[in-house]
Amino acid sequence: MDSFLRDSLLHKMPAYPPEEMNPLALAYIGDAVYEVYIRQYVLSKDNHRPHVLHKKSSSYVSAKAQAKALHALLPILTEEEADIVRRGRNAKSGTAPKNADMIDYRHSTALECLIGYLYYRKDAERLAQVLQLAIQATEQDGAVGTTAVDKED
Repeated sequence: MDSFLRDSLLHKMPAYPPEEMNPLALAYIGDAVYEVYIRQYVLSKDNHRPHVLHKKSSSYVSAKAQAKALHALLPILTEEEADIVRRGRNAKSGTAPKNADMIDYRHSTALECLIGYLYYRKDAERLAQVLQLAIQATEQDGAVGTTAVDKED
């Protein structure tokens, strides 16, 4: 994954170092990185029907699922990462969430901010660890699992 981030056509460095970027800008790219990662993860599973792919992906990227993932990650964050998460959580976007409560929305923004930060730091190993732990946390306790949609043939 390291060479992919370093050499990818999809990886362009921003105008500012990630440490100096607006947390909402980090969350903007973090949202995209997480979405692509989740889509690839869902495609690695058996059922590739469009409706199933959409439902499964949505269950991972919802504000509620991302907030759950962030809570699971908090104990393992470095001080620097925790600071980025705080900045993301406290950032005022000026918009109200449509399908989530404000706390879950802020926590999902914080997770996306962390992902964007790690992506722009090109810390592929840590980014992969955070993404994998986010999936595990989301799947824990059956939050995302086999549903009737998954079982359709």
